Amino acid sequence: MAVWIGAIRPRTLPAAVGPVAAGGGLAWDAGGFVLLPFVAAMLGALLLQVGVNLANDYSDFARGADTSDRIGPRRAVVSELLSPGAVKAGAAVAFALAVAVGVYLALRGGWPIVAVGSGAILAAVTYTGGPWPYGYRGFGDLSVFLFFGPVAVAGTAYAVTLTWPPGAIVAGAGVGALNAAILVINNLRDLGTDAAAGKRTLAVILGPARTRVQYTALLGLAGAVALVGPLTGLLPAGAGLALAAVAPCLNPLRTVWGFQDPRELNPALGKTAAAAGAYGLLLGAGTAIW
Repeated sequence: MAVWIGAIRPRTLPAAVGPVAAGGGLAWDAGGFVLLPFVAAMLGALLLQVGVNLANDYSDFARGADTSDRIGPRRAVVSELLSPGAVKAGAAVAFALAVAVGVYLALRGGWPIVAVGSGAILAAVTYTGGPWPYGYRGFGDLSVFLFFGPVAVAGTAYAVTLTWPPGAIVAGAGVGALNAAILVINNLRDLGTDAAAGKRTLAVILGPARTRVQYTALLGLAGAVALVGPLTGLLPAGAGLALAAVAPCLNPLRTVWGFQDPRELNPALGKTAAAAGAYGLLLGAGTAIW
């Protein structure tokens, strides 16, 4: 059980929680909050994240991107803790359960939920799998920004209220920025090994200096949404609480600009993931309360 818990990478799960929490807050503010579809959306998002993590573990090993030289947290397959077949089956089970949850949401919300859910699953499966894994071609950052940002926030709000609350896309941009920052710092850490394995992430394409700028810009976007959104009326005033989640990112930001050994980025990655989850939770709670 401990091996499987490690394989699903619990430190990445805030990336799934934050967007759904933000969408739930917008639904509450709109006056149409319903608990069961909100819980289903949260469960579906977590299952998709687990499926993505396991699928990436399998695909990265199968394509030779994961080796014993890996400097990030150890993966289950390359460490021989689990067999490739077991991890592949685990990913399939997670995706199947996510689809089952999605059936309920689709019956409630109709074709918009089908479109959002199908797109999310397709993006998850083809990130490192399939004949053209877009995560190996520099498009992973954009996908994470969209599907763990505007798509997830607006999709959750619609699943709960069956309407599109104003501000969902704006709020999603802030949430998506921090979730994309998780991937950026991950790819910055793995830049050397990814390049050697032929995995052309955006960090490999941009190089370390521009990737540092990218990380900084994403933090700035998240902060700007939390600050400017309420001031301009695009978001409720309570959304400004999310600024409290951006401030702790100054520590990983210093690490990103000053690290000497890529292993120093492991704690910074964890702090960024925690900030992403907290951002969505605070934005959602603040929006619902104020």
